[in-house]
Amino acid sequence: MGPKRIICLTEESTEWLYLLGESDRIVGISGYTVRPKQARLEKPRVSSFLDGKEDKILALRPDLVIGFSDMQAALADRLIRAGLSVWITNQRSIEEIFETMEMLASLVGAQARAKQWIDQCREEHHRLSERAKSWGPPLRAYFEEWDDPMISAIRWVSELMALAGAQDVFEHLSQQSLGKHRIVASSHAVVDANPQIIFGSWCGKKFRPERLKAREAWDNIDAVKNDLLFEIKSSEILQPGPAALSDGLRHMHQRIDEARKLYDAGV
Repeated sequence: MGPKRIICLTEESTEWLYLLGESDRIVGISGYTVRPKQARLEKPRVSSFLDGKEDKILALRPDLVIGFSDMQAALADRLIRAGLSVWITNQRSIEEIFETMEMLASLVGAQARAKQWIDQCREEHHRLSERAKSWGPPLRAYFEEWDDPMISAIRWVSELMALAGAQDVFEHLSQQSLGKHRIVASSHAVVDANPQIIFGSWCGKKFRPERLKAREAWDNIDAVKNDLLFEIKSSEILQPGPAALSDGLRHMHQRIDEARKLYDAGV
């Protein structure tokens, strides 16, 4: 039932198919895939994020190629013109991520297993959110997706921060789907917002807190004063799939809990 030879151009669809017990359908993955580790050991890598090895993709004879976002439009167009069936999704919110996961599960006939995972995930979201509410007002938070130019949180990340107990200081920017529209106006805009906690996930390269601390006037920011600058790995938060909804959220919640206790102690 459903496609039997799937190529996943991004990590989240690969992870989801493994969680559904449908990994045998996958014949190719993105070179950036790190979750699950097993996928890198047993599946050929056929693409980066923006481009792909078209000859290798065609040789694998996929009956479905799955990708994510308008940024893969050019690659998708070439594959479609080569005669392949391509499904590109553009999920941006938590609810859209859940809906996309449900659609993929339906394509491979794994609705029951998907419902079980999603129901458990929603229950955990509710539990973490209720606990965060019990702490009091949310902390002011800044999430940096890229450092030059400074790009703030995409919508699902902003929403996950809210669940974890923090208010995105650039929440208005998170509604913009494209990174170029989430560029922070200036370094001083962050100083003025004065976040109490800062998360960094520099999309494929290691987050360097010392570089933020060295920015002009950033020593006036509460998060910098209290050394509350934390990395969330991009594989855990910037993929619109299972990782962000589970491990990414948990790690943010844990860090916010630590920061909250520090502020409650009167620092």
